[in-house]
Amino acid sequence: RERGLSDLRPAADGAALEKLPRSAVGLAILPLEQGFATASLVVLGEQDILGDRLARAPRRRRNLDDFIAEAASLAAGDLVVHEEHGIGRYEGLETIDVAGAPHDCLKVLYAGDDRLFVPVENIEVLSRYGSEDAGVQLDRLGGAAWQGRKARVKQRIREIAGELIRIAAERQLRPGETLAPPEGVYEEFAARFPYPETEDQLRAIEETLADMASGRPMDRLVCGDVGFGKTEVALRAAFIAAFAGGQVAVVVPTTLLARQHFRSFSERFAGLPVRIAQLSRLVAPKEAKQIKEDLAAGRIEIVIGTHALLAKDVKFAHLGLVVVDEEQHFGVVQKERLKQLKADVHVLTLTATPIPRTLQLALSGVREMSIIATPPVDRLAVRTFVMPFDPVVVREAILRERDRGGQVFYVAPRIADLDEVAGELRKIAPEIRVATAHGRMPAAELEAVMTAFDERAYDLLLSTNIIESGLDIPSANTLIVHRADMFGLAQLYQLRGRIGRSKLRAYAYLTLPEKKKLAPVAQRRLEVMQTLDTLGAGFQLASHDLDIRGAGNLLGDEQSGHIREVGIELYQHMLEEAVAAARTAGGADGLGAPPPEEWSPQITIGTPVLIPEDYVADLSVRLGLYRRIAALADRRESEAFAAELIDRFGPLPPEVENLLQIIAIKRACREAGVERVEAGPKGAVIALRGNRFANPAGLVELIQKHAGTLRLRPDQKLVYLRNWDDEAARLKGVAGIMQTLVRLARAGKSEVAPMPPPPAAALRKAPAAQRA
Repeated sequence: RERGLSDLRPAADGAALEKLPRSAVGLAILPLEQGFATASLVVLGEQDILGDRLARAPRRRRNLDDFIAEAASLAAGDLVVHEEHGIGRYEGLETIDVAGAPHDCLKVLYAGDDRLFVPVENIEVLSRYGSEDAGVQLDRLGGAAWQGRKARVKQRIREIAGELIRIAAERQLRPGETLAPPEGVYEEFAARFPYPETEDQLRAIEETLADMASGRPMDRLVCGDVGFGKTEVALRAAFIAAFAGGQVAVVVPTTLLARQHFRSFSERFAGLPVRIAQLSRLVAPKEAKQIKEDLAAGRIEIVIGTHALLAKDVKFAHLGLVVVDEEQHFGVVQKERLKQLKADVHVLTLTATPIPRTLQLALSGVREMSIIATPPVDRLAVRTFVMPFDPVVVREAILRERDRGGQVFYVAPRIADLDEVAGELRKIAPEIRVATAHGRMPAAELEAVMTAFDERAYDLLLSTNIIESGLDIPSANTLIVHRADMFGLAQLYQLRGRIGRSKLRAYAYLTLPEKKKLAPVAQRRLEVMQTLDTLGAGFQLASHDLDIRGAGNLLGDEQSGHIREVGIELYQHMLEEAVAAARTAGGADGLGAPPPEEWSPQITIGTPVLIPEDYVADLSVRLGLYRRIAALADRRESEAFAAELIDRFGPLPPEVENLLQIIAIKRACREAGVERVEAGPKGAVIALRGNRFANPAGLVELIQKHAGTLRLRPDQKLVYLRNWDDEAARLKGVAGIMQTLVRLARAGKSEVAPMPPPPAAALRKAPAAQRA
């Protein structure tokens, strides 16, 4: 590049191209993808040489339920929910004969030993019920109980959605301060960040800054895995708020996290005219009183504290931004106080594992959400082991960490366990220097222990889960958890996040009492922890947590909602639809457009439709591919997916090509309002959804134009008569008629009317059997 066109570098508009001798070939960096030719010049763009881009178009940011789909992959024996038939048990994938051709279907067992076969192209009508299946009754195929239950839940969700939108709309309509970054100084502050920002981190920062400058109060959730750089987003937002003359309150759940944030904020703001204070148990009462006075007088710009910040005697002169770190640790009462504190100020919530309710609000589009899913450069995943307690393994793990110059966290579930574990450690590894920390220690003593551990005066810190939130000690890279079955999923994940924050490989040992039978939920939690050992799994873990525990009532403090009635995925989908509908009904709030109606057309063409076992051998991978294929949104996505399949598994077999074509026909059916297509060697029968069509006049005209081949039966079904002995011709013909109906429907979308009665001429020409 540099050698080829050094004389062109100044010319961004390509004017310097004229300087080239006629025979020269050069390389220039210009904003062109496709080239052009003139009498004396040929310019080749990137796509002329490399071909069209097959990159998948970026999905809408709100389509985050893919994470739940990931966590909800199906296994034989799982309970599933069919949108129309209710709760059944998934029994696996089965290839059956449909219209004379092999077709992969998902087999679902219902009450009374009834079985339902769902074609793979309609896989989206099935969703996973959830992990808890004790005492769940299977529904009866065609029974009324499921429809009644679904209607009840829908009504309740509608009420919840209306209330959520009312709250969100009130917030949107309130004027918020417009805070923009001060030019020059902001860039200098951002340059102090010692690491390269990841793409996700930059996006989260951009979205946060845009919210703060929008003139409406921000309410953004930044969900990033432990150690992925969420604090940097908060630092930049705090800088902007402080330099605009506002005050910033950073609310954290523990004194240790407050201490750490205070240190990191003080380092980053060093030399700037911003006063930072800390308000927690570690601050002496006399100093705390002074800090409160200074806050009320506006002499402190940034305050970092625990729930002490939520006390009634804490007053702010001009609060501009509230940052809530690890929201899941605050109780209902504290959250109510936070709501009052943040009525019309900008709010930024940071979390690695959002609690189910928060995740649900974000997924349903009520709260804005940024995801930081890219790990920092050189970060390695933590190796996790779940095992019965073994003194030999524990000693080896501790000594190995010490010998490579690192430190160890040893976490027990209760303060009462610490003395017993300390005695055990003295026996196992007497040469190790051990420090103890827990929440009931005097503030000065806790501060002294943590400082000494930070300065590497000790090899091992024995503590309760006080270290769980946000603590950053890069030299600590081994974690041992005593009685791991007594911790929650998010707690275990957060504890594991305390290690592996440098370039070294970290190890987590989750120990269990020997010969103790675990409760099923505890067993499931530990299995999830062992499987989620990749970088950036926090959001997936939150999805599992939502799956295991349910989201609870989104408005009150009830912890069990209606998810049990209809299953996690269907509940989520219904909530999203209800929220979108409530937004539309609100009208004036301008919060959204009506949601497209979701339904799944049935297509039978008599061609083999499956991913052959000899093409993709792994069953779970096949199911995942079917799920992705069913969600392909347009031709471009289909082409990108086909390219990916060829890259991963080799040339596409005819059955897979058929499947991709069926999906394209299904998309056309949905747009044209066609509920069912059945095609065979002599033509196709097309059933319209609800016997309605968006352009009835256009349809009548089409029927009259093709009176010999296209007819409307008395039962309102269209009959298209063709000779399609060849399967390929059949697929092509059905795709053609569907595209014609799509064009007609688009032309008449403004008015949806019932189907007209069939023209007398068409009825006269129809065969007697059809007229009957």
